[in-house]
Amino acid sequence: MVEAWYMDESQEDQRAPHRQRPNRAVSLEQLRRLGVVYRRLDADNYETDPCLKEIRRAENYSWMDIVTIHKDKLPNYEEKIKTFYEEHLHLDDEIRYILEGSGYFDVRDKDDKWIRISMEKGDMITLPAGIYHRFTLDENNYVKAMRLFVGEPVWTAYNRPADDFPARKQYMKLLAEEAP
Repeated sequence: MVEAWYMDESQEDQRAPHRQRPNRAVSLEQLRRLGVVYRRLDADNYETDPCLKEIRRAENYSWMDIVTIHKDKLPNYEEKIKTFYEEHLHLDDEIRYILEGSGYFDVRDKDDKWIRISMEKGDMITLPAGIYHRFTLDENNYVKAMRLFVGEPVWTAYNRPADDFPARKQYMKLLAEEAP
């Protein structure tokens, strides 16, 4: 099951857990209020999983590929790892399904604080368009993930600041509507 927490302010190894002391856990409900959707699926049977098939149909995820992030598998590995960890947003949702290995997605909360989401085999996450986020491997240095898209894939990341994009403005409106 996915685990999330507020990050400490350390600038040391990005692959470390970076938990505050004491730990400040973040619930699935808190993530949901940020627009983050989490699902748990059967990664051992992803090719024939009826749940994945239904999610793809219901959400119109018509395109997918599989990427392996490891120094021996990903061309320009060091450059890509740095790029993934730069704070950015996308104009479309980002959907990732972990098939093997593990890593972290970091997202910003309403107060601009980092929340770290630990992802492992079987975890699927949808980050809404317009949310500032980043990704890094954890200390295992390996992940194999399915990337899903509605229509043709768009890989463009807009590094912060990117507040003038309609996707960001729409996301901020969603946050305001979720405010207690």
